[in-house]
Amino acid sequence: MEGTKRVLIKPLVTEKSNQIIESQNKYAFLVDKKATKINIKNAIESFFNVNVIAVNTSVTPGKAKVKMTKKGMVESRKSATKKAYITIKEGQSIDIYN
Repeated sequence: MEGTKRVLIKPLVTEKSNQIIESQNKYAFLVDKKATKINIKNAIESFFNVNVIAVNTSVTPGKAKVKMTKKGMVESRKSATKKAYITIKEGQSIDIYN
């Protein structure tokens, strides 16, 4: 990706992601929708100084939303998101809380 675009948006801190961290040494991140696995791997390795073994991605499609307002029914859409699950080398860790 170009130098000005952000590949990593934020780490996902949920109960499910914490269980994955403890059991499988994988970390979950919300990433740019146009980012490739190679871009994600390079961003993680340069930002956190760890060795990435594998990158798995999943795209969640946007959902339709309907709101009732004073002016009537308003339809909109939630935007689609892309998650990346990063497997790092055994013995290394990423401090996502700082």
